[in-house]
Amino acid sequence: LKLNDAALTYVPETSPALGFGFRCGCLGLLHLDIVQQRLEREYGLEILTTLPNTEYRAVTTAGKSVDVDTPAQLPHPSELDRIEEPWVELNLITPSGYIGAIMELCENRRGAFIELEYLDERRAILKYEVPFAEILTDFYDQLKTRTQGYASMDYTVTGMRPGDLVKLEILVNGQPVDALSSIIPRERSQQVGRALVMELRKQIPRQLFEVPLQAAISGRIISRETIPALRKNVLAKCYGGDVTRKRKLLERQKEGKKRMKRVGQVEIPQEAFLALLKV
Repeated sequence: LKLNDAALTYVPETSPALGFGFRCGCLGLLHLDIVQQRLEREYGLEILTTLPNTEYRAVTTAGKSVDVDTPAQLPHPSELDRIEEPWVELNLITPSGYIGAIMELCENRRGAFIELEYLDERRAILKYEVPFAEILTDFYDQLKTRTQGYASMDYTVTGMRPGDLVKLEILVNGQPVDALSSIIPRERSQQVGRALVMELRKQIPRQLFEVPLQAAISGRIISRETIPALRKNVLAKCYGGDVTRKRKLLERQKEGKKRMKRVGQVEIPQEAFLALLKV
């Protein structure tokens, strides 16, 4: 696939939760979707796509710098002094009629305006500094949408800068899922955490036991949704009869669901990961 798709890049990757795989670079969500469909259709592979991320630098309280590829590699919060993230300088060439829409997009992505230069009567070039994490997923798609496909962009990495960032963990049935964790700005943690658990609630099928979905920062739960259990009618064969018998059947069902919840595993479908990319 790489031989006839020059825009695709990849390096081997290992995840504690998912095992061996590849870290791939794509041009946006549309390119990612095309790559996944080709791998599934042409090569018969089953693909699991996780949330995108970039490389961060964690500085401990002892002054040691650690390069972090995934949220799971972050030091414990008690040992963490700050997190630094890469920034890029964006050059956006656009028809002059779309300048306002592009400026709004960049400012919503924590961008810092540098300059605006008109190339001629119809075209202009906008320069912004933006955190690299903000352009990873749908920035390119949004740029094309807001400019009807006329704008183009390129960027240059300018270096690492400290930011008010936190690790957002997603817990499914009380267990943290490494593939769903992310590093995000603290000011957006409540909003993003709520959106993620609400989307997961829609995507994960109901189980025979109740499944709690939680978003947490440093062990503190900031948002929660619950997938209700599938309920079997254990009283279907009890026509009339003693109320005590019915109560015993309901209590036995309740105990069984508690036992399943303790030992049960929840499978997260691929559709859930794809849906989270757009949150």
